[in-house]
Amino acid sequence: MSDNIQENTGKSDDGWQQDVLTKLVFASLNEQRRSRRWNIAFKAIFLAYLIVVLLVMLLPSGSGDGERFSVGKHTALIDIKGIIAPDAKASADRIINALRNAFKDKNTAGIILRINSPGGSPVQSGYVYDEIKRLRALHKDVKVYAVIADIGASGAYYIASSADEIYADKASIVGSIGVVMNGFGFVETLHKLGIERRLYTAGEHKGFLDPFSPQRKEETAYIKQLLENVHKQFIKAVRDGRGVRLKEDANTFSGLVWTGEESLKNGLIDGLGNSSYVARDIIKVDKIVDFSPHDDFFERLAQQMGTSVSQSLLQQMGLNHSPGLQ
Repeated sequence: MSDNIQENTGKSDDGWQQDVLTKLVFASLNEQRRSRRWNIAFKAIFLAYLIVVLLVMLLPSGSGDGERFSVGKHTALIDIKGIIAPDAKASADRIINALRNAFKDKNTAGIILRINSPGGSPVQSGYVYDEIKRLRALHKDVKVYAVIADIGASGAYYIASSADEIYADKASIVGSIGVVMNGFGFVETLHKLGIERRLYTAGEHKGFLDPFSPQRKEETAYIKQLLENVHKQFIKAVRDGRGVRLKEDANTFSGLVWTGEESLKNGLIDGLGNSSYVARDIIKVDKIVDFSPHDDFFERLAQQMGTSVSQSLLQQMGLNHSPGLQ
């Protein structure tokens, strides 16, 4: 009898231990599952955080149409940077679209064209000039101010002259009211190398810009006259825009440039100051909304990714050296 009791007690002890062991195993598995879930959750949260940070970094301060910022009166800002050309950031299409949106916004108190450009295409500059004149006539209560930063020359000054007033820094480079076409001639080089030039055209003057053919006097005269005609259009635009404020002399339309300080004396600009000054003291609305044209999100993302990849490759190749003092 005592043997049976001991046997039963032994079995009972084994069952209890197995129970505890089973519970411990399941508890451990449950803990691992919870830990895995939390790990996934934290990774998802961190990924979402990175995406938000990336979006904040990539999205510009202004939208290019400015509509989501049009709460209360503001000064509209439009940047004109770099070469003015059809495929550039400072193309007529991009600038004109920004201008139309700025004028369309009922809360726009005034518009600043912040210019930092050496010029470019006379056609693109002419498009913008004409559109500013048209929009100013439609919205007589909204004035346009050009503010020149480092440089506002050639086609950039062409655009600036369409504004109600022009401002610049005392050291800004202003002017270059002229037209240029350049190239190279390799005729003597071909002769020295013993190379024969064979050019076939239909039309007597079709190849007159060919750099490997000798210049002809009548063709040179023709191209000079063409440039002179474009120059006259430029001069007329500046005279119409500046009016009696322009103090003309022999150098005004010669293609020379002046500092902002000198430009104030000869009537190319109206005052010295930056964008903040014009918004605060001239327009008298210091809240600035950026209407500048921007690349879309995917273009900016591609650029950022391309930059990152190229930097990584350079680092791997040992070619990415940071500048430093020696």
